[in-house]
Amino acid sequence: MATLLYRLGRFAYDRRWLVLSAWIVVLLAVGGSALAFHGALSNTFQIPGTETQRMLDKLKTDLPSSAGGSASIVFESPDAAFTPAQKQGISNALTQIKGLGGVQNATDPFATQTQLDNAATQVASGQKQLAASEAQLAAGQQQLDASAQQLAASKAQLDAGQAQLDAQKQALAAQGMSPAAVAQATASAQDKLDAGRAQLASGQAQYDAAKKKADDGAAQLTQAKADLALGQRQAQASQGLRFVSTDGKAAIATIQFTKSTDALPADLRQKVQDLAGQVPGVQSHASKELTQDISQLFGTSEATGVIIAAIVLLLMLGTFVAAGLPLLMALVGVAVGVGGTFALTGLIQMSSTTPMLGLMLGLAVGIDYSLFIVNRHRTQLLHGMHPRESVALSIGTSGNAVLFAGLTVIIALAALVVPGLPFLAVMGIAAAATVAVSVLVAITLLPALLGFAGKRLISKRRWKKAEAQNARFAGHAEERDEAEAREDLVKAERGWGAWVTRHPWIALVASVLVLGALALPAAQLRLALPDGGSEPVESSAYQAYDATGKYFGQGMTGPIVVVGELPSGLDATAAKTKEYDVADQLRSVQGVTAAVPVALSDDRRTAVFQVIPTDGPASASTVQVVNDLRAKGAQIQSATGVTIGLTGQTAANVDVSSKLADALPPYLAIVVGLSLVLLLLVFRSLLVPLLATGGFLLSLGAAFGAVVAVYQWGWLGQVFEVSHPGAVLSFLPILLIGILFGLAMDYQVFITAGIREAYAHGQEAHVAVKTGFRHAARVVTAAAIIMVSVFAGFIFSHVTMIRPLGFALALGVLLDAFLVRMTLVPAVMRLLGKGAWWLPRWLGRILPDLDIEGARLERTTAEPTPRVPEPAGR
Repeated sequence: MATLLYRLGRFAYDRRWLVLSAWIVVLLAVGGSALAFHGALSNTFQIPGTETQRMLDKLKTDLPSSAGGSASIVFESPDAAFTPAQKQGISNALTQIKGLGGVQNATDPFATQTQLDNAATQVASGQKQLAASEAQLAAGQQQLDASAQQLAASKAQLDAGQAQLDAQKQALAAQGMSPAAVAQATASAQDKLDAGRAQLASGQAQYDAAKKKADDGAAQLTQAKADLALGQRQAQASQGLRFVSTDGKAAIATIQFTKSTDALPADLRQKVQDLAGQVPGVQSHASKELTQDISQLFGTSEATGVIIAAIVLLLMLGTFVAAGLPLLMALVGVAVGVGGTFALTGLIQMSSTTPMLGLMLGLAVGIDYSLFIVNRHRTQLLHGMHPRESVALSIGTSGNAVLFAGLTVIIALAALVVPGLPFLAVMGIAAAATVAVSVLVAITLLPALLGFAGKRLISKRRWKKAEAQNARFAGHAEERDEAEAREDLVKAERGWGAWVTRHPWIALVASVLVLGALALPAAQLRLALPDGGSEPVESSAYQAYDATGKYFGQGMTGPIVVVGELPSGLDATAAKTKEYDVADQLRSVQGVTAAVPVALSDDRRTAVFQVIPTDGPASASTVQVVNDLRAKGAQIQSATGVTIGLTGQTAANVDVSSKLADALPPYLAIVVGLSLVLLLLVFRSLLVPLLATGGFLLSLGAAFGAVVAVYQWGWLGQVFEVSHPGAVLSFLPILLIGILFGLAMDYQVFITAGIREAYAHGQEAHVAVKTGFRHAARVVTAAAIIMVSVFAGFIFSHVTMIRPLGFALALGVLLDAFLVRMTLVPAVMRLLGKGAWWLPRWLGRILPDLDIEGARLERTTAEPTPRVPEPAGR
């Protein structure tokens, strides 16, 4: 590989215009693709196959109106209660918002609160009306019963009279009277009986009409009772739910959109906020879903980190040309890598963290990798090597180390596909691709630009000093090597490396104690996705979150959506009854403030409930509520026949955090195993890989502990703008493991390779630790400071989700570079002596010799290469 890279470096130097042109074409193609094909980024994290996703898919099919995104706006009048004019102004603003394209509904908090407030009065009034109707119906029933008795008596009397008359008619006929005479004799009595029957029929008709009216009244009364019972249950379900604060100083409105909030165009977001903010004397606070701007990647804080990196480069390399090249290479790598990521957002759903992670890593490793090569090239030029040969040899040696270092980061990031979480896999692959581009830029574009830069990489003063040194030893290479070796030994007795090797036990114990103490809080690590409380205090999102919790309870900041599947064949009343039966069951779960039915599909098969927990969405109690609601599902199905499932952002966040926590141990095992194998191949030693991996675990634990202390407990919260301490970003641990592993192995290679090289050249083991450390310390220190500066720039990023990751990476690299690789590792290697390089013979025969430093290349190049004070990549 070293020989291949040597040839690649020479080709890039010789064909510098071709290489430069090719990269310009790539930049233009990627930039054009990003502009033409980019889509919307997302801050919604979903896992296919989970209950949350299944319920959301069901809503999209059965109740599309409930599947769109929603946001809230809190209206506040902090000094006094809303005036009638202000209430009307808010209502008018919401009406205008409702009329915007893309907005499905905007609830009026005052109308809704009036309905809730009037619910108890309406129930009481309905109960009085029912009582009066029941009394009236009872009195009417008594009258009907009396009329029925009178009708029965009259009928009996008429029947008796008719029987008596018929007997008289028979008696007259028996006396020999003719039928006509009999009819004439009984005509008057018969007429009276017929008149009585007619009167009885009229009375019966009146009775039947009155009875029908009474039956209809009874049916209406039964329906009224059922409606009143539903009204009572609705009022009970809504207890604890408010849309206007009790003091009248705040109101909360919910805006329902036709699409997810991540897909909302920026102009719609702004129009909603502008309309909400037009009411005089009223402050409006839009929630995070409306205000989050994930279209901009680079902000002021990120630029600050790059500026610090530029200063470090200038101090180390001495000229603007030399300092500018690593920065330029990093920017090219980021432009291609992150630009390519953006071009794919139209095809693949990505979180806002995906390009931010690529930007963060691309800047950090892009600067570092180019620095190693530029530093090697400068050193060789100062020793009199021809620029063409120096560029080729730098790529073959330092470029070889850079390639291996990049591969470790790429493999660690690509391994993020192992947990099986799609959004995490996309994040890892995109970041790995950006790192790969940075490596490719360093070994192709950088040698071409070094050809253009020529000797301008070195200041005139430094050139004069180097020329004098070269003239002194002209034609005496061996004498020069011996002089430099003696100088190395003298310098190795000074500085940090010398102190560590003189006091290895103190360095070892102190390092372990510091890292162990920092790692202690990690035992309390709790994972969740961020809510509005993690936003900056001055932001609208935080103010909305704070006002919602202050006036309406923390649970209103993250309601839980429950989807119920009702039995078939229910009428409207039965379906409503089922809804409230389920709501009662949901409300019985500890930690639930309210459970309200909010939607029912046309076929009355799918119902949606909004459950308001006591605390915010990222709190431990809300996580427990989500688990308890799911556990309650079997009981609800048994009692009501309704099958429930949870969805919505709060439940989805709990699912994502749980899945990530489960994926953490196997991923850590993969990374640790990978580190052991890679380092075994690189250093051909058993103890060095174990030492490197143990150091990685220590720095990882310390970084976890510091994140918990700052972002979960709130220590130094004012310094890091942590206004609302809470659970740690759920995918931070797994990302930190992968990224920190790759970077830690980079520094392990750069430090330990120098020690191994010195030992292989015949130095005593303890001397090799000092001299090898000295060769690598300066460039590793600069590289670590640069990387920490870049990562630290993201601690105050405008994308708050990335802030704890920037903090964890900055601190992790700082601790790993200075406490582990530059303190713990040399101390332990000093104590181990020759044992550090022990390897069983049978294993040595099996393992390939990777020659990461390109030592064989140095011995076989056409031009002799002087011994370099700071070997490749160190």
